[in-house]
Amino acid sequence: MTVPSDPADDAAERKMRFVFALRSRGVTDARVLNAMEQIDRGTFVRGLFSDRAYEDMPLPIACGQTISQPSVVGLMTQALNPQPRDTVLEVGTGSGYQAAILSLLTRRVYTVDRHRRLVREAATLFRELDLSNITAITADGSFGLPDQAPFDRIIVTAAAEDPPGPLLAQLKIGGIMVLPVGQSDAVQSLIRVTRRTNGYDYDELRPVRFVPLVEGLGQNE
Repeated sequence: MTVPSDPADDAAERKMRFVFALRSRGVTDARVLNAMEQIDRGTFVRGLFSDRAYEDMPLPIACGQTISQPSVVGLMTQALNPQPRDTVLEVGTGSGYQAAILSLLTRRVYTVDRHRRLVREAATLFRELDLSNITAITADGSFGLPDQAPFDRIIVTAAAEDPPGPLLAQLKIGGIMVLPVGQSDAVQSLIRVTRRTNGYDYDELRPVRFVPLVEGLGQNE
């Protein structure tokens, strides 16, 4: 006779495997790992791919977008080095997963997306999870949020050919921006930009592949 497994035990084991996979791929910051353990990726993956939510792979979401693979989310968050008093701008809300993780690590998160549907669905999840320090806005993220600038940290989850000038301008002195750059049909590079009093420092981190950063708002939503 087979003894049925305990759902609580299954969930604990799944979390343990999930965190181990993150560590094995270079996510070592304890605060980041803790936040990613607390935010259940399964909440942000709907439909056909829900059973693959805990695999280290990007998955399709609505509006032709994707939810990034967990290890890339972790590495980008780690490179961003978010601090408890920071105000963060995220360009590319998508599923809301990245913003939810950042909300546990910072004081305030502003997240923007060109697709109204994605913003609406992510905002609903933020409310359900009681993540009250996230503000989700439908906007053209390539222009940032001038009214809320400057930001301590900026993270971009879509690839531009170069770091957008408006986003660079909205970064505080000493602030950090992490984003993929490169042609949308080629391998892109994840870079970290640090603003200094006399300019910007650029560090290339690793090859990645993201959907392109598109100007304007999504239509028919």
